[in-house]
Amino acid sequence: MVKVKAFELRSKTSKELLKELDEMKSELAQLRVAKVSGGAASKLAKIKIVRKSIARILTVYNQKQKAEARKQYAGKKYLPLDLRPKKTRKIRRALKTEQKYAKTLRQKTRESNFPMRRFAVTM
Repeated sequence: MVKVKAFELRSKTSKELLKELDEMKSELAQLRVAKVSGGAASKLAKIKIVRKSIARILTVYNQKQKAEARKQYAGKKYLPLDLRPKKTRKIRRALKTEQKYAKTLRQKTRESNFPMRRFAVTM
């Protein structure tokens, strides 16, 4: 089989991708049998191409699945963990900006009653 292109796979449906995946896996099994039984060099070289093609099909399939999940959860309050932005653990645990600058009632009254002094001294 010819090397599959990712842009061609993207136009196919999920069922077509799974069908093609099964075909590739069966072809790979046949090539491995040929390798054990001492097949031609062309068949041995084809194993790599088929493996990479399987990887491409799986990649496109998983991207489609993730895109559908994103569409399904768009606008919802909670997102599954794998759809949330990764960032870093530290950033995810950090306070949000409104939490960081939140002040208690006592702090607010103190700041309004005792503002920072302004001096007219210049250097």
